[in-house]
Amino acid sequence: MSVFRKAFLTNRRYLTVGSWHRLLSQQATSIAKNENEEKLKSDKPSSQLSDYRFIYPEFLPDPKFEFRNKVREKLERQDMLKRRAVIDIPEFYVGSILAVTASDAFAPGKENRFVGICIGRTYCGLRATFTLRNIVDQQGVEIMYDLYNPTLLSIEVLRLEKRLDEHLYYLRDAPPEYSAFPFDMEPEFRVEGEPVIVNPIKVKLNPPPWCMKWEVWDLKGIEPIEEDLHWKRKRNLRKLIAPVQHVDKYDLMKEYRRCIPEEDQYEVWQDVEEHRVQFPARKQIWKRTLQRAKPKTRS
Repeated sequence: MSVFRKAFLTNRRYLTVGSWHRLLSQQATSIAKNENEEKLKSDKPSSQLSDYRFIYPEFLPDPKFEFRNKVREKLERQDMLKRRAVIDIPEFYVGSILAVTASDAFAPGKENRFVGICIGRTYCGLRATFTLRNIVDQQGVEIMYDLYNPTLLSIEVLRLEKRLDEHLYYLRDAPPEYSAFPFDMEPEFRVEGEPVIVNPIKVKLNPPPWCMKWEVWDLKGIEPIEEDLHWKRKRNLRKLIAPVQHVDKYDLMKEYRRCIPEEDQYEVWQDVEEHRVQFPARKQIWKRTLQRAKPKTRS
């Protein structure tokens, strides 16, 4: 049964000539919209869209169900995409070297530029943050930025790479050479489209005490630390912590609760893909506008 016949049989008692034409136009619009959505789905395979969860982790909603709200997530996603149309937020991961320029009312040029290694990315949506660490005057300095803060002027990736762990907070208890980067560091050349390199470096931690119990975290990017532990901590690690870490590897429910279902992700990545298609055109229009602009002449 066609869509028009079904609509007529359902609403024939309430239809006039004018309302019948309006109903036909609405049905035609919905059919065209569905065809465009199907075309968009066919143009971009779901496997390629699912890779966006590594590039844009802040677009994924909170995995805790009690904090989920579809309307709020949709509105936040629209605000995030509008912000990305104004500032270029590049692809970066934990372990990448970034240079961030932010407006500062108390800085000499009203701007402040900081270079450092990304040691963590936290939260989601408009609350998404990332932390940079560097060594300044033999002191470790960390700055946490809000990714969608309007005061951010530019985010530049100097070295794009990944690390073995999801965070690098253990650099606080490591020698300073693992966190020291020059502020005049030049960006490294990278061929567009090539896979991101995973840096397999193993960090040697300083002797205890540490700011956290790193032996509990099951970290892959540090050298073995059992020899530096007190005998009581060694015993706890062997009898209590190690069995729990082994069980966590096979805890399917825990893995499910910390992840977002693929059905919920697909709607998010559809919005992101539409923005990626439109944003290059907007950027080229903006560049042509700047080229046509003439410098102001003093009268």
